Amino acid sequence: MNRLNLITLGVKDMVESLHFYRDGLGFEVVVYGEESSPEVIFFQNQGTKISLFPLEQLAKDINEQDPPALNAGAAAISLAYNGKSKQEVDDVFAMAARAGASIVKLPQTVFWGGYSGYFQDPNGFYWEVAYGENWDFDENDMLIMK
Repeated sequence: MNRLNLITLGVKDMVESLHFYRDGLGFEVVVYGEESSPEVIFFQNQGTKISLFPLEQLAKDINEQDPPALNAGAAAISLAYNGKSKQEVDDVFAMAARAGASIVKLPQTVFWGGYSGYFQDPNGFYWEVAYGENWDFDENDMLIMK
């Protein structure tokens, strides 16, 4: 079991999230259901996939008889986009700001020697956008861990 295929984010507002990720950040998505009331949204990104699912439905899917209390967003998780240059990090931050992201920490040189910042999506999920000058990427633009 040495892979992660899908990360599902439980979101409060599927339509707002669709517009943020697709229209604001440019993710290619597949929408199941009507765009005015999507049932589930899958991202056509490289590597591990992301999906959006209504928060209440996610809780019921986990345990219909006794759904867990879930909150949109999470302080204990962050998603990451690894750029190939400082300029790419800055460009992604500009796109996120235009899309309505809350900028938490502007990109800056950080303790590990890289260049990194954080924003939050409309549901409170944290995204780190970072660059490290010693990073390498494979043919699918996935970070190679050394």
